[in-house]
Order: sequence, then C-alpha cells, then structure tokens
Amino acid sequence: MAAAALTAQAVADLVGGRLLGDGGVLLDAVASLDRAGPNSITFATGSRYRAALASTRADAVLLTEELADVAGGCRARIVVRDPARAMAAVTAALFPPVVVRSTIDPTARLGPGVSLGEGVVVGPWAVLGAGVQLGARTVVGAGVVLEDGVQVGEDCALDAHVVCYAGTLLGNRVKVKAGAVIGGIGFGFHSDRDGHERIPHAGGCRIEDDVEIGANCTIDRGSVDDTVVGAGCKLDNQVHVGHNVRMGRHCLLMGGVMIGGSTRLGHGVIVGGRAGITNQREIGDGARIGAMSPVSQDVPPGGSVSGFVARSHREILRAQAAVARLPRIIDDLERLVEARERDRDA
Repeated sequence: MAAAALTAQAVADLVGGRLLGDGGVLLDAVASLDRAGPNSITFATGSRYRAALASTRADAVLLTEELADVAGGCRARIVVRDPARAMAAVTAALFPPVVVRSTIDPTARLGPGVSLGEGVVVGPWAVLGAGVQLGARTVVGAGVVLEDGVQVGEDCALDAHVVCYAGTLLGNRVKVKAGAVIGGIGFGFHSDRDGHERIPHAGGCRIEDDVEIGANCTIDRGSVDDTVVGAGCKLDNQVHVGHNVRMGRHCLLMGGVMIGGSTRLGHGVIVGGRAGITNQREIGDGARIGAMSPVSQDVPPGGSVSGFVARSHREILRAQAAVARLPRIIDDLERLVEARERDRDA
C-alpha cells in the first residue's frame, strides 16, 4: 500500500502533541519499536518500553511524558497523552483509504427494483435480489449475496462473500468483513420425544450505524422480533449472535464470542474472547465478561465476571452449594481455632 508522507511537525499538529527534536524529518512508514527504520514513526506507551525506545532506529516516536527524556537516537519525539490512539490517527493519515471508482461489474446480477445510490461499487459475481437498496458510496465486494429487500445505508463496505438474508437492514458506515452471514434463520426448535420442530422466524435483523462485523461472524434474524446490534458496536471475527438478541450501543465482542438467543446486552458491554452467554440473560450497561467465561446468570450494570469450569453438572451444583455455605464454615472454623488457642493458654 502506497503511503503519503508527513513531517514530524505535521504529525505533532495532527495529534496535538509537543514536538521535541527535528520537526522537518519526513515520515512515510509506521512500525513497531523493534522493527522501525529510517523515515518511520513508532510509539511507546509505558515504562516497560524504555529499553526498546533507547535502541529503536525509528526517526520519530509518539510517547508519554514519562518517556520523553529516555536516551535514544530518534530525531523527533512527540509527547502525547495516549500514544496508541495518536498512532492510529497518524496511520490513517499516512495510509488514506483508496478511492474506488463507482462501477457495477458486468458479472453482477441485479434483481428488479434495485436502487443504487451515487458512487456505489458492486463487485464481480455479486447477487442483489429484488428491491435491494444501497446507499451512496457503499462498496459491495465479490460474491456478496443480498436477498430480496435488503437495505444497506451510505458509506458501507461489504467484503467478499458476505451474505445478508431477506429482512436485513444495515445502517450507515457499517463494515462487514469477508464471509459474514447476517439475518439467517436462528437455531430455534420445539423439542419433545418425537423430535425437534423448527420455530418459524418472522423477525428481521437490524445493524445500526458505525458497526463493524468481523470475518465469518453469524448474526441470526429474530423469531418474533428483530435481532438488533446497536450503533458503534464492534464484533471481532467468528462471533455468533443468536436470534432475538438486542445489543446496546458501543459494545465490544472479541473473537469467538457466542451470545445465546433473546439475551439483552446494555450499552458499552465488553466480552472477552471465546466467552459464551446463555439464552435469555440480561447483561447490564458497562458490564465486563472475561475471556472463555461461560455466563449463565444475569450480570448487573458495571459488573465484572470471569472464570471457567468444566466438570459434571452434578458436581458443579454441589460445588455451588458448598460455596454458598463457605462464610458460615469459615466462621465455625475461626471459633474452633480461637477455642483451641484458649485451651492451650489455660
């Protein structure tokens, strides 16, 4: 990817930092502290990077105030409060997105009544069903399938082989990585001794503005109501969201997370990688769930839960009952110890 070029002074102006050193040094590359070379900019976020900062070959570094005086050969140092965030801004400026010329590939298939906004791109072998709507400047990658009536907002990007089933609505500035499947029928069955009867799914799937969906994610449609992913949510690769889930704004779901059907996530919930939440749970605003943690109970607003147990269900129930009795057991044990000490001193 071809990069632009910025002077160290321009970088300092961009991120609102304090420049120390040569403001005229030209920068056209980004790299980590240990791999940086001439004309590159890097960053250091804390004291554990002192040794790497002293030996880096980068021409410029974004760093905190506590690292400003570390000995080293950088020609320019830019002091900022949050070097990682500043580095993201610099990277975006050095590597601006490629402007794609509006085009409809001749191999794409467009159904009747398709509506395309200004500047839309439709890639090779994409299939758009009847009545599909694409907002301005949206890019549809190779092999994407949008079933009848799917609506996609402005400035969206759907990478190769994304599938959106009928009833799916994507807001503005939604990014979907390759292979994601949105709005498919959920895993819902009525089960009895005669087998499993599928529950009809008449709901839709609504993805609000500024959501990012990772590669090979699956987000099921609702059965009787819409599945909703709130504005600003970010889903890592291979996340599964079950039917009827409602997710608040700005949630962060790491790779491999699984959300059971009809669960509610509040605003700003963060879920660590490979954690699982069972059906019909309530996860409050700002809750934190640790990686690989199975969650089978509600989590209150601001709550943090973590831990992993894989034993027989009977043993788990006994362990949970024992934990509930621990405070009383500890009290009894302390009384016994005190009594023993008194007898020894008598």
